[in-house]
Amino acid sequence: MGKDYIEVNSFGKVFPKKGANARTPYEHQKNAMENLDIINKSNQYSTMIVLPTGGGKTYTASMWLLKNALNLKKKILWIAHRQMLLDQAAESFQKFAYSEVIPHIPFFQYRIVSGSSCHDRPIDIKATDNLLIVSKDSIGRNLNSLDSWLAGEKEIFLIIDEAHHSTAKTYRRVIEYVQSRVPNVKLIGLTATPFRTTNDEQGLLSKIYEDGLQDGKVVHGNIGITYQIGLKELINRHILSKPIFESYYTDEMYGEALGLDGWESIQRLDVLPEDVAGQMADSAARNKLIVSTYQSKQKEYGQTIVFAINVIHAIHLSALFNKAGIRSEFIVSDVRDSVTGVRTSREDNERKLEEYRLGKIQVLVNVNILTEGVDIPQTKTVFLARPTVSTILMTQMIGRALRGEAAGGTTAAYIVSFVDNWNEHIAWVNPDSLFGGNNEFTDNPIEHIKHELRMIAISKIEEFASVLDDSVDTASLEKLPFVQRIPIGMYVFAYLEENGIDYSYQVMVYDSTRKAYEDMMLALPGLFESFGCIDEYPAYELLEEMAAHCRDTFFLGEMIPPYEEKDIIRILKYYAQYETPPQFYSFDDIDRSRLDVSAIAKYIWDEDMGQRQKTEYVNSLWENSDDNLLKLFFGRKLYFWRQLDIELTKLSNPHIYDDEENVQCGRRNLEELSLFEIGKVNPELEKKLRNAAFEQSKDTDGNYTCACCGKKGTDRIFFQVDHIKPMNRGGKTITENLQILCRQCNGIKGDKID
Repeated sequence: MGKDYIEVNSFGKVFPKKGANARTPYEHQKNAMENLDIINKSNQYSTMIVLPTGGGKTYTASMWLLKNALNLKKKILWIAHRQMLLDQAAESFQKFAYSEVIPHIPFFQYRIVSGSSCHDRPIDIKATDNLLIVSKDSIGRNLNSLDSWLAGEKEIFLIIDEAHHSTAKTYRRVIEYVQSRVPNVKLIGLTATPFRTTNDEQGLLSKIYEDGLQDGKVVHGNIGITYQIGLKELINRHILSKPIFESYYTDEMYGEALGLDGWESIQRLDVLPEDVAGQMADSAARNKLIVSTYQSKQKEYGQTIVFAINVIHAIHLSALFNKAGIRSEFIVSDVRDSVTGVRTSREDNERKLEEYRLGKIQVLVNVNILTEGVDIPQTKTVFLARPTVSTILMTQMIGRALRGEAAGGTTAAYIVSFVDNWNEHIAWVNPDSLFGGNNEFTDNPIEHIKHELRMIAISKIEEFASVLDDSVDTASLEKLPFVQRIPIGMYVFAYLEENGIDYSYQVMVYDSTRKAYEDMMLALPGLFESFGCIDEYPAYELLEEMAAHCRDTFFLGEMIPPYEEKDIIRILKYYAQYETPPQFYSFDDIDRSRLDVSAIAKYIWDEDMGQRQKTEYVNSLWENSDDNLLKLFFGRKLYFWRQLDIELTKLSNPHIYDDEENVQCGRRNLEELSLFEIGKVNPELEKKLRNAAFEQSKDTDGNYTCACCGKKGTDRIFFQVDHIKPMNRGGKTITENLQILCRQCNGIKGDKID
């Protein structure tokens, strides 16, 4: 007789394993647990445990909670923002549930809750559950589903995974809800990067995590941290390898015709559309670069894991490695591939993994199935042959090579990225960016500068490539002194989408845009108040409207290099979640004069170098053995040469960009155009007219006044410029016909000029 049920992993009972756990905690993990023992003597607290990428946050927390919470029949609410993190936490509790850590209970009951079909729903939560592992959005939308589970409890352990995100509105709402219903909440945040945030956000973190340890004593105030260790310290202890980042540019262009569905697939699901994935997998030049890069440094790279785009790509690459005399295998899911017909069984994969462990295979190509849970510590290098928008997936991929000598791994680890050119500005994760903030792994100033230059270089690919493209008009950029095209700093931030994917961004700031960004950051609270925006995930249409208002208020006048609207929208998304501006990192450490191609061209010109002498000189600059700043900044020698040729042409022909006028066009007075249209042809006039409109509406107390309802305020963000006599009735765009209206009155009037 057949079963009338199915077995699921979303809930169940965990029974103690017999014997002792064979895994011995590292010293830093023992220290973290000992410090938790101290702070746990308090009836309630809110604190953080800070262990860098690869430091074992989940293992440390689950081991301690098994003994100090579940074993004592205390309930645990574990919150994370992605299905992958939820499954990882559940697996850790199950894997390390030995009788030595939970001797007082016969079993504990767990439940995983999220929006995924493979997990339970909030309505499934039972009062008898001991361990709830839930997604923050699922529980945030259904807080009352916790009521029966919390009822009568005097003490709860509340764990926030990736706690640097816990200043987001939903996390705060969940924390406050639990604290309002349970007398003693023991809140523990787990993170690798608590300080990759602004000072303001540190203030928000300190309001959530208030208790820490200093000299073995519990202290209250500032950001409460019970235990913290940096990446550099784990590298020094040989627990983690020192990451060495390398980037190679494929010269491949993708996403030129990427539609909305394709863009959504990448941004929201981290899945490449099939046609684009096929182009990348089939690119002979791209695949050749991947294999030849390994060949060129085979001894340094050693045993390497390659993360491929799809099954076809994995098969192609493995074949190319073998053809080049490099022993390679591919491992893929044991599901039959519909295109290739390839079916690789679990046994086949295990056989290949064992051969890799024994050193019989040098390169193991896979499709995202070696991101976690597989013990291959001898891996010295990872090749990132597929891009990702997920910082979690990127962390897991590079984590394959970060096992240090003390953990059976290697001293150094190579993280090798293959960078394509994407016209659609997809926010791919730069692996280098995961090691910023207070977890900087080197004190070497040159290494720090290289880290910053790698961040800049990836952002400049499209600009450099466009200069090579004759179909793109880059004259305005080329006219600019080259040093002004080098960023002076960047805003760095990450936020969560509703699907749980966390995105990290770097918004480059130039001399031309710095003041505008600074003013906008100060005005963000007023902007959100003005638009009545209180949602954690604002509608995209509203974000576009807010971005347009920022443009009209701050980004006026000619700006070269220009700002990007997409960057403004991303900053607005970040603020909507965290209610604080992102942090600005200055590139003050970079000597921009050493990257100034104009100065290099001037030296070549003054020395009257011939072609041979010029080539030798440029090659010597490019191959500088000390720091290779030019190579880091430009990525490709072709980009550098093209910029140098442009600067030399400007010296030999100063009027090269002066166009000869051979057409006499009809004329329309600028006053007949809208402010927005004026801004396209004369940005400075638009700026002057808008400023004049605001100035003439200012009263003696410095308040701007709405010409309709009389509302007053000193912040321009609440007001918009409007025509007194509408343009469709013959009104002109001149100072005398401009007035200030508050946003509400302007909306009612219906004569919004932009």
